[in-house]
Amino acid sequence: MSVGFVVAGLVACFPEGSDQLSVDSDQFCCGWARFVLSQVSEARPGAPMLCGVAGCAEMQSGRLCFGAMRIIAGEFRSRGLEAPAGMATRPTSDRLRETLFNVLAPRMEGAAFLDLYAGSGAVALEAVSRGAVRVEAVERAQPALKTLQANLRKLGAERRVRVHAVSVAAYLKRAAGAFDVVFLDPPYDAGAEYEATLGALGGVAAGLLAEGAVVIAEHRKKEKLEESYGVLKRARVLEQGDAALSFFEIFSS
Repeated sequence: MSVGFVVAGLVACFPEGSDQLSVDSDQFCCGWARFVLSQVSEARPGAPMLCGVAGCAEMQSGRLCFGAMRIIAGEFRSRGLEAPAGMATRPTSDRLRETLFNVLAPRMEGAAFLDLYAGSGAVALEAVSRGAVRVEAVERAQPALKTLQANLRKLGAERRVRVHAVSVAAYLKRAAGAFDVVFLDPPYDAGAEYEATLGALGGVAAGLLAEGAVVIAEHRKKEKLEESYGVLKRARVLEQGDAALSFFEIFSS
């Protein structure tokens, strides 16, 4: 899809000097927007895109964001989510999150779920939506934390996700209880976080892992993680676009 096509659509939909959709062009713009959304999600899953105030009937109450996030399935299915502004936080794309939870589906009902580097809270809220009964999210970056809390309010889930506004390292030192699923998605450029967090979960913080627990790390496909970290051994890798999900399970030597 060409840049020229997107610009042409913007010119047609948004009159000069306005961020409101033209009433006369509303029907065209909704169709155009849906097409662009489908093309963007296929070409660049999770890519942050331009946002504008929407006039479509089904979108009047919110902002139309190309690459916008939503809950995939379960109790909150199709409910929209906010994404943190800027590029510092990279939300897990809808497609990759769907792949993740398709694999986790047999584990989710009644599960204890830990979301490290939680960002917008999309993964934690997906876990709630799919039946997890104990969900904790760790995020210390203020822009992401504000978005996470806004998403909890938006879905009425403030009491269903316990938020820890501390670093992952600090959380792992003091956390208690055992989790069936641990998901971690550090910033892609913070490679040392993978080593430190997976190393802790496979070592000094292994007590946080319930029997049969799985630890999943989202990372760049070209980022080569170790095959094992302490008691954790990689069981499978799923790749999608330039992203990958590495699944680690507990093994005994």
